[in-house]
Amino acid sequence: MPTQNETLEERLKAEALRLGFAACAIAPADAAPRSAKRLRQWLDAGHHGGMLWMEERAGQRGSPQGLWPEVRSVIMLGMSYAPGRDPLALADVGDRGRISVYAQGRDYHDVVKKGLKALARWLVEQQPSALKVFVDTAPVMEKPLAQAAGLGWQGKHSNLVSQAHGSWLFLGAIYSEIALVPDAPETDHCGSCTACQAACPTAAFPAPYVVDARRCISYLTIEHKGPIPEEFRAAIGNRIYGCDDCLAVCPWNKFADAAAANRAFIGRAELAAPELGDLLALDDAGFREIFSGSPIKRIGRNRMVRNAAIAAGNSGDKRLIERLRPLTGDEDPVVAEAARWALERLG
Repeated sequence: MPTQNETLEERLKAEALRLGFAACAIAPADAAPRSAKRLRQWLDAGHHGGMLWMEERAGQRGSPQGLWPEVRSVIMLGMSYAPGRDPLALADVGDRGRISVYAQGRDYHDVVKKGLKALARWLVEQQPSALKVFVDTAPVMEKPLAQAAGLGWQGKHSNLVSQAHGSWLFLGAIYSEIALVPDAPETDHCGSCTACQAACPTAAFPAPYVVDARRCISYLTIEHKGPIPEEFRAAIGNRIYGCDDCLAVCPWNKFADAAAANRAFIGRAELAAPELGDLLALDDAGFREIFSGSPIKRIGRNRMVRNAAIAAGNSGDKRLIERLRPLTGDEDPVVAEAARWALERLG
């Protein structure tokens, strides 16, 4: 129970924990001044690939004030999705598809935004003021802001690393016009470790702390709409949605407790190790039924079947040939091409 001696900031953090967040910290709105320059350099290098919205809203993304001039404080929230089992366990199980840990449970956009809105309502009740909530889809530099607030630091894999939660945090932000007392920023604790760099199957890190999305399996299987470049297909293995390799090998994960994960992100059984044969047979209705309520639904049937065909081609499992043959005449030319490639690989 709150006491009269507790500050607004202390009560805010207690309420965040009550709502299911694992971490909450505050940064002043101008706490990450180098973000805009780094974003510009990343975009100029073409590392965003086909994610054109990164370029189109770069001015707003570069700083909180660029999106909302009235913001004075940024409240950064983290929700844990620490897995209860090894994310790399299916690496050698060729007839099964690997789905990134974050996508095996409920859609984090919905879960995190619900928590953010509840916390925002609470804050307005305590001190009437204007605010805005964001999770992932808005032009917000969550990771630099999270580091500025002290939630963790951007690791060499470019994602946030927390001493308490490893690499397994979903991030959300509340922009507030209240001048809240900020927390101390976090410092980099990667040291000389290069585990994430060495683990990447497609060499997607041209330098530490920099990811080239065009080579990243998460980008290729989720954001990329066309044919996956052949140079990366074998390395994709049986990954059909995202990739956890650089996150999973981070040594800081040993401090992450799966018990701290929000229960909404506990993986659905049918998404833990789906059979490639079943995925290859999906039509639009079947896709929507299986992936309802999951972030996977955003890529649609065609991209999922394309990914499953690539995985089938890498499986060495000739039983999948019968599922691949009909796809060579698929209405989507990208799916048809992936099926032909897979059949050639399987002989």
